[in-house]
Amino acid sequence: MIDKLRKFWRADKPLDERGTRSTGGHKRTHNLFEAAAVYAAACAEDDQDEMDRARQWVSPEALSFGVSELACRAVIALARERDESPRDVARSLMGLPAA
Repeated sequence: MIDKLRKFWRADKPLDERGTRSTGGHKRTHNLFEAAAVYAAACAEDDQDEMDRARQWVSPEALSFGVSELACRAVIALARERDESPRDVARSLMGLPAA
């Protein structure tokens, strides 16, 4: 219910250059996890412009931490999905032989 109200309230806000709704007069800030998600997706799609945009949102250290956290979460999710150990999944994703 609250999400529906939030979407309704924001529906009258203009779209910015990325296609997201503005939140008023102040510039929207991005957190490190959002930056990491955008950066990793852009890397997967080989989208240099989007990678550059995500790099501007947070410090290099924060982006590195966020990408590392994203990698850990992705490996855990894949390991659960495949019913394998995170170690085996990570090695497989990197093209390494099973340990």
